[in-house]
Amino acid sequence: MDFTITLPKTQQPMTIRDLLENEWLVPRKVRHFLRTRKDVQLNGAVAMFHQEVQAGDQITLHLEESDYAYQEVHFGDASLVDVLYEDEHLIIVNKPYGIKTHPNQPDETDTMFNHLAAYLNARPYVVHRLDKETSGALLFAKNPFVLPILGRLLEEKQIYRRYQAIVHGRLTKDQTIRQKIGRDRHDRRKRVVDPKNGQMAITHVTVEKINERTTNITCVLETGRTHQIRVHLAHLGFPIVGDPLYLNKPAKRLMLHAVEMHLVHPFTKEQLVVKAKVPF
Repeated sequence: MDFTITLPKTQQPMTIRDLLENEWLVPRKVRHFLRTRKDVQLNGAVAMFHQEVQAGDQITLHLEESDYAYQEVHFGDASLVDVLYEDEHLIIVNKPYGIKTHPNQPDETDTMFNHLAAYLNARPYVVHRLDKETSGALLFAKNPFVLPILGRLLEEKQIYRRYQAIVHGRLTKDQTIRQKIGRDRHDRRKRVVDPKNGQMAITHVTVEKINERTTNITCVLETGRTHQIRVHLAHLGFPIVGDPLYLNKPAKRLMLHAVEMHLVHPFTKEQLVVKAKVPF
């Protein structure tokens, strides 16, 4: 795998060692391989790790498949992949309702991970997850090189995610829900608000339209706990329409969709704004 990256205008001068370790988060083992094999080039010439880089420089890395050890992947159905954005390093897809993000068993194939593997003819790498019942914008890394950088962006809350939902009841004002979420001791599939043992979760809710018996809302996540939006809204007394776990009223689907995602591209520093059309 060869990656050639032109450093953006915002790049601060630093050594190649610092660039690989602190900016691009290349694991120590892989940095060792790159150095001993002399597999880093600066503007077309073999580079030493003490050399300094600056804006406009071109860095080429040659990575071996064996540098990153991952299990074999099974291919799914490429026709189920709806691409919202794609480049050499990352891909954002519009995940359909009813499909899991990734397999839980080695022989599973009906997941977005497997379908994307078939589309790419290569292994994708999971950056974050959407529930099986939730549709919308879902980010994957296309190589293990960019994966830790995208992971850091997610951890540092630099990936903006906005969701659209329809809830039961008439929710009349915008609000921010700050409630800790933990596991349900009685049902391992579920999560509950748990002020004592849960992890802090923050959901910003905006009212879009109040209907006779339901409300259309948008939600922005500040944290990314499992089932966060679903648990927070159910706890508030406004469960999402069609939620099989936290409402159990028949509906054609869970009315929750990841409608928009913003992030700064790890290498080009371009602001990416991706939208997924709402299916309900």
